[in-house]
Amino acid sequence: MAKWTPKHEAPEPLEGPVVATITGGTILWFVLFLVQLPFYGWFDDHGHLWWVWTCLAGGALGLIGIWYVRGRDAALKRAAAAAEAADAEAAGQGPATG
Repeated sequence: MAKWTPKHEAPEPLEGPVVATITGGTILWFVLFLVQLPFYGWFDDHGHLWWVWTCLAGGALGLIGIWYVRGRDAALKRAAAAAEAADAEAAGQGPATG
């Protein structure tokens, strides 16, 4: 069997308001969970109880996602600040103040 190789280079990752996106999605999962709670009996009677628990799991995993992307965002900002300070120092301007 031949090894698959891509024909094109992978595109650059999209950057945007990642923390806000994950937070919004997490809120949506929790809202869906709360909206379905009054209909718990109906979901149970019709064999769709997993819908309720899927929403709760989505909200819980979203909390982990928020923690992760906030740390990632902070690390990216620290790296950018360190690179800017190194560039300023290499240009002979001394340490950057800000």
